[in-house]
Amino acid sequence: MSERPSYPTALGASSLHEITLLGQSLADDVMGTVGFGELAFWLATQRRPTPGETRVFEAVLAALADHGFTPTAIVTRLTYLSAPDSVQGALAAGLLGGGSRFLGVTEDCGRFLHDVLRRAGQLPRDEPGWDALALETVTAARAGKRFVPGLGHHVHKDGDPRTPRLFAIAEEEGLVGPHLQLFAAIGRVHPQVLGRTLPLNGAGVCGAALADLGLPLELLRGFALLARTAGLIGQLAEELRHPVGNEIFLSVDLNNRPVPPDPYVPGGGE
Repeated sequence: MSERPSYPTALGASSLHEITLLGQSLADDVMGTVGFGELAFWLATQRRPTPGETRVFEAVLAALADHGFTPTAIVTRLTYLSAPDSVQGALAAGLLGGGSRFLGVTEDCGRFLHDVLRRAGQLPRDEPGWDALALETVTAARAGKRFVPGLGHHVHKDGDPRTPRLFAIAEEEGLVGPHLQLFAAIGRVHPQVLGRTLPLNGAGVCGAALADLGLPLELLRGFALLARTAGLIGQLAEELRHPVGNEIFLSVDLNNRPVPPDPYVPGGGE
C-alpha cells in the first residue's frame, strides 16, 4: 500500500477541535489579539513583525487603499452596475486593473531600486554617495529611454502628500533602509538629468518602504492589491447608497459619435 501524500504548511491547518495558523491557535492567540495588517505581514514572511514594521506596513496599506475615481474604482462600479449579483466580480474587475500605470508602480519601483542596489554592490555611506548613485541611475535610464518608476504623478504635480509622510513614519521607526535612501536621492538629483522637477509619487515610496521591510519583491503588487481591496469595498458601499455608475455609463453611451472606419495597416503605427 502506497504512502499517503503529505502537504506541509506553516499556515492554516484544521483538526476536529482546533485551527492553527502560523503555529498559533487561531481562536486563542490570533483573533482579537493580532491586527489584520500585522497578520498579513506575518503570513507573507512567516515571522511576526515588530511594532515599528507593523506601523510602516499599515501606513503603506492606508496610502494605497483608495485614490478617488481611478480606473480600478470606475470599473468596479460599472461591473457592479452590470452584474449587481456578483460583488466578487466587481471587486475582481477592479483588482485586475492593477498594472503598470495604477498600483503596479509599487512593485515596479521596489524591483527597480532593488536591481540598482544589487548591481551597485557596496552601498553609499553618506548623502553625497547616494546622490552620485542616483545620478548615475537616472542618467542611464534617460539614455536608455526608460522611465524611472515612482517618478511623476498625473495629479500631484507639486508633490504627493503621501510621500513625505511615509518617509517620516519610516524615519520615526528607524526603518529607512537603502531602497528609501536611493529613492530619496533620485528625488533630489533627477532635475539635473531631466531638466524639470517631478514628484516622488506615493505608489513608488510604498514600493521602496515595502522592499526595506524585507518583504518578497514578487509580492509587492499583491500588497498593493490587498490595500486596494479595502478601497474597492468602500467604492461599492458608496455606490449602493449614492450610485454614479449609471451616470458614467450613460455619459459615454449618449455621447459617442460615429466616425469612418480606420483600417489597420501593419507597421503603420511604428
